[in-house]
Order: sequence, then structure tokens, then C-alpha cells
Amino acid sequence: MSDLSMGIDTFGDVTLGAGGALLPHDQVLRDVVDQGVLADAVGIDFIGLGEHHRVDFAISSPEVVLGAIGARTSRIKLGSAVTVLSSDDPVRVFQRFSTLNAISGGRAEVVLGRGSFTESFPLFGQNLEDYDLLFEEKLDLFVQLLRNPEITWSGKTRAGLTQQRVYPTLGAGGLGAWVGVGGSPESVVRAVRHDLPMMFAIIGGDPVRFKPYVDLYHRATAQMNRPVRLIGVHSPGHIAETDVEAMEQNWPHYKVLHDKIGGERGWPPVTRERFMGEIAQGSLYVGAPETVARKIAATVRTLGIARFDMKYSSGPMPHGAMMKSIQLYGEQVIPMVRDMLADAKLARV
Repeated sequence: MSDLSMGIDTFGDVTLGAGGALLPHDQVLRDVVDQGVLADAVGIDFIGLGEHHRVDFAISSPEVVLGAIGARTSRIKLGSAVTVLSSDDPVRVFQRFSTLNAISGGRAEVVLGRGSFTESFPLFGQNLEDYDLLFEEKLDLFVQLLRNPEITWSGKTRAGLTQQRVYPTLGAGGLGAWVGVGGSPESVVRAVRHDLPMMFAIIGGDPVRFKPYVDLYHRATAQMNRPVRLIGVHSPGHIAETDVEAMEQNWPHYKVLHDKIGGERGWPPVTRERFMGEIAQGSLYVGAPETVARKIAATVRTLGIARFDMKYSSGPMPHGAMMKSIQLYGEQVIPMVRDMLADAKLARV
């Protein structure tokens, strides 16, 4: 598994400043750029920025922030986590990412999803009743834009195109594109049908519960005579020098984040017991470097994935704690994971 890619993700969660008050969005965005620059310096393969349109997340235009990170880095891949394609225009999404790809020397990637938050739909005049149709049609158009220099397309959700060229065109390396999957069979089959890599968002529960979806993916590729593309996992985590320090740093901010979202969706407040259970047996990668590395390696082996992205931001966790987590992830966790996987591979030979 030496070719395993390991990245980080953030939604630009609005964080606490030194005085204990929430920082303004402009400062949060500048901090995200610094986080991306550090990630490049410590050897992390990818940084993904999620698109949201609400007060507790500062990033609404990932491509702009990624461009700022790209200008100060030379190696790290730059992508979204996730781009809400359903409420956007596929042509404009393509143009923004093809531009980012050009100015970064081919380092851009896009993860396309329907969005678990729905604020963008009324903001951009889309009807939630068309939730599935919007994504299906717009993904179809986006895939055509990726693969054809000239487009003829028609559908119900936007104006048709006839022999249309879209600029800037992609270079010889093309543009990396993934489909974000929350865990439904239909989403898995859709990714196979469009011949795209698949990124699982596993934010709770034992990762092994996604093994049937991985098996479905491989059955579907065989039945549709499609090549096997990459499969990745996005999950939350936090790293500190010791397990206890990581848990104590993460818990209050984890609770703020989950109680706010849960309150909007009718979920009960999260308990410390549930938090500890997610660390022990679920999809929360919190602890000292070796603890987190062992858990990531186990997930990679169980699901057979080629990419793991850790969402390092968690509610209002301060910038300094996130920077330390990024540093430990790049300098210690990533080498440990690769060594563990290499040792396991040798043991099977």
C-alpha cells in the first residue's frame, strides 16, 4: 500500500480566538490558508475544503481559498470536500476547477456531492423537491465536460448545450474528480455508471459497515464492464502528543459541533460516552500518533481503500490545536500508517 494517499479536510469551521470569542470569517479563512501551507510542508498528500453556506463554516468558495493555498505550496493536491454540484452550475464548477488546475500545475481535484446541508438550495434558487434529479443531471453534464472538448447536452434542470466548448480547457493530465458517497447503494452504482472514483463520508459507526458498499462497487464494475477506480474514506479526527490530551482537546468542540447540527435535525445531545465509543470502535480518529495510525491502517485494510482523508477541524477548536494536529499527522501518523501496511503486506507474502 505504498501508493496510499493520505489527506486532510476542513469545512473552515469558525474557531475560538485567544480571548475565547469566535473569530470572524476573514480570520478563519486566513488560518485555513496557513493550515494548507503547513500540510504541504509536512508531507500531506491532499487538502480538501468543503463548501457550506452557514454561519458556523467560513468556506463558501473552496476554489478561491485553494488558489491561495496553491500559490504558497508546490506539491500538495488541492480539492473540494465536497462541492455541492446539485445547487451549482456544472459549467461554472468545471471552469473554476479547470482554472485552479491550470494555475497550480495540475494539482486540482474535485469531490462532487449532493450535500448533506441544504442551505445552498434556496440560496441559489433550487427546489429541494428536485434533489435527486438535480444531482443526476448535473453530474452527467460535468462528466461530459471532463471527457469531451465539445458538448451537446440537454436536460430539465438547466439550458441545453449544442456543440459548446468550455474554457479554460484541461491540460494533458485532465482533472481529478470523485463522487462523494454517504452510504447508499444507489450512490455507489451511480459512481460506477459514471466511471468515477468514490469517496465515502464515514462520520460515525464502525467503518466495517461500509464493506458491503465496497463489495457492491466491485460487483457493479464487473457487471457494467467498468475499470476499478480508487475508493477513499473521509472521517473526522484529531491528534495530540497523548491519547488523553487529544481526547480532552477534541471533546468540548466535538460536542458543540454535534449538538448544534443535532439540534437542527432533531437528534439528542451527544454524550461523553458516545464520544468515547466512537473513538474506541467507531469512525473518530482521535489520539496520539500511534493510536490514530493503527486505526487508519485497520480501516485501509478492512475496506481496501487507496485514500484516507482526516477532517481535522471540529467545531470551534482553536487554530493552534489544529496546526499541531496537522503537524503530527504529516510527520508521524502518515509514515507510521505506511510502515504498518508495508509490514502487513510482507507478513502475507
